[in-house]
Amino acid sequence: MDEYLKADSTIDWQHPTIVQLARNLAADRLSTLAIARTCFEWVRDKIGHSVDERRNPVTWRASDVLRHKTGYCFAKSHLLAALLRANNIPAGFCYQRLSIDDRGAPYSLHGFNAVHLPEFGWYRIDPRGNKPGVDAQFTPPEERLAYAVRLPGEADFPEIHAEPLPSVVAALQAEQTWEGMLQRLPDVEV
Repeated sequence: MDEYLKADSTIDWQHPTIVQLARNLAADRLSTLAIARTCFEWVRDKIGHSVDERRNPVTWRASDVLRHKTGYCFAKSHLLAALLRANNIPAGFCYQRLSIDDRGAPYSLHGFNAVHLPEFGWYRIDPRGNKPGVDAQFTPPEERLAYAVRLPGEADFPEIHAEPLPSVVAALQAEQTWEGMLQRLPDVEV
């Protein structure tokens, strides 16, 4: 489980602002489940999705997501993992391949998290941010992700990665604006 608790340049959970927020979110919560729920809901609801808010800059490092209060789904998952790891809760990264326009090609990856809960084991959570048609919730053991795989060419990858995919981090680092990132969303072949 140690690999799901590590800090690195992307998941910089030892950054003072992340440590402080993680402590604040965990205060008065007596269980891993309660802390995980609070961290999830905070990122889902308090960090804007870059496209929904049409907001720059494109963030990738967890501490920058927190500082700018914005991020693509991938970046929001980086912050959530950092907050969970700062509270000694194992967290990983999951991906889906989804149609960009809900009609088929083109496709892109969608990133979210898995958290290890003592009561349930690995449980997938999606801090993307809710909006009409998107209702991600923390309801273990039932999974309530932002999106469901429905179309040919889409995929729900079962792997729980200890680190974000390098192609995702590289894509976020390469773009400065939400519009630029929207034109170059990362994808993988199924």
